[in-house]
Amino acid sequence: MAQRETSIKAGAIAQELRPRPSVWKRLATTARHKPLGAVSAIIIIILVAMAISADVIAPYPPNEVHAAAAFKSPGAVYQGTNLLFGADELGRDIFSRILYGARISLWVGVMAVGLGVSSGSVVGLISGFFEGKVDIVIQRIVDTVMAFPALILALALMAMLGPSITNVMIAVAVAIAPADSRIVRGAVLSVKQNAYVDAARCIGATNMRILFRHILPNVTAPILIIASVWLGNAIILEASLSFLGVGTPPPNPSWGAMLSSSGRTYMERAPHIAIFPGLAISMVVLSFNLLGDTLRDIWDPRLRGSQ
Repeated sequence: MAQRETSIKAGAIAQELRPRPSVWKRLATTARHKPLGAVSAIIIIILVAMAISADVIAPYPPNEVHAAAAFKSPGAVYQGTNLLFGADELGRDIFSRILYGARISLWVGVMAVGLGVSSGSVVGLISGFFEGKVDIVIQRIVDTVMAFPALILALALMAMLGPSITNVMIAVAVAIAPADSRIVRGAVLSVKQNAYVDAARCIGATNMRILFRHILPNVTAPILIIASVWLGNAIILEASLSFLGVGTPPPNPSWGAMLSSSGRTYMERAPHIAIFPGLAISMVVLSFNLLGDTLRDIWDPRLRGSQ
């Protein structure tokens, strides 16, 4: 018996002394097991880098008009510059406008998701932890808000607030928060059943200590997964609001506005005006959704090894 315990201890010590793989090796292992997630992460990183350096990459300012270049097809050369995605009805370079539009879409998406997920998480934590009358009141309010589709709710808020980038962020955040609070509430109710929460209560830990020390760290993974998935939805909401004319105000380049104005009007004559903004929206949203699925598979212990 003693020999067996000694061997177990020796194995544990050897496990502790074994060198841990570097961050790059762990990333390479994850990329091999989740190739779609790795590709989506690379696409997002490239897009963010291009949006940040749009001033350097873009051949023209986004609103610079060149009447002689109107409706130029993709790949056409104008003034010695290759119009990679062609030009719109005013001769504006579509590639430049998509780069600058990526700034708006990503900025609105990140800020709206940050605001919506953080506020929704706080509501979900309070509702799930305290339960009782507090939970009933909060959940009935959440039910009322969730009765409205996200786009309809965002449209109503934009009608009251007026078109601006800041108001788009607020409207999208309000549309995100209720669903996020419901998910976080469910995670909190599950974590509360663990023995370490009861043990913390027995030794006299306060509600705030239990909430922030024992429960919040254990629901962080679902919150981050929700945020990554909602980034794609937030970009779609922003594009939808701009498409309907109540989102990002002109002359700011927005992917949704590019689809709505010239893209819809000149679809038959110059389809590239609508195709490239549409492809940009589809590619970014798909990348964020795939990345969210990958993070869920990595961080959710119940899904590890299932694929």
